[in-house]
Amino acid sequence: MAVEIEMRARFAKEVHDQLVTRLKADGEDLGPDDKHIYFYVLSDQLLKVTDNTAAGTAKITLKGSKIGQGAAFAETEFAIAPADVPAAVKVFNALGFETAMHEAFNFRHNFRFDGVEIAVKWSEAWGYHAEFEVLLEDRASDAARAEAEARITDIAMRLGVTLMTEQELAEFTAAFEAAEKARKEREQQAAPIR
Repeated sequence: MAVEIEMRARFAKEVHDQLVTRLKADGEDLGPDDKHIYFYVLSDQLLKVTDNTAAGTAKITLKGSKIGQGAAFAETEFAIAPADVPAAVKVFNALGFETAMHEAFNFRHNFRFDGVEIAVKWSEAWGYHAEFEVLLEDRASDAARAEAEARITDIAMRLGVTLMTEQELAEFTAAFEAAEKARKEREQQAAPIR
């Protein structure tokens, strides 16, 4: 298990383009990383089935908290075959998680800049956004975690990106989840009775 220190930012296309240009010039280009993701937003965890279409890989990930509940996430993941993604989704849905599922496609490009991995992304729900992350061992001290958060904050500032606060993240994800729930309810009501 590892601890992921992750912070996020949302921004306009112009900021996206400036960030990508800067990272291509001054960072390490880790390449495209497009993903089709099935998110299961649980009460205090996030479960994901990820089909990494750019790399031809897939995985199941359990994060020990939800977005908006702090920058540090305990994370457990394991690889599965891309062909097994539909079966994994079917299993989680059959276990009763279907109502908590959100499906998304992320266009994404990864970079490394001064020890921070930065995924510059676009998705329908988030628009243009980025994740800044540092991966630590699960036994990392509180000081190491604080140092990783400070490094991410410093890098974002140097790149001209404003990170979202935990409150902003919590509000954004709550609004998204409420809109998704309402959309699913409308679809169920509109579905023909069999």
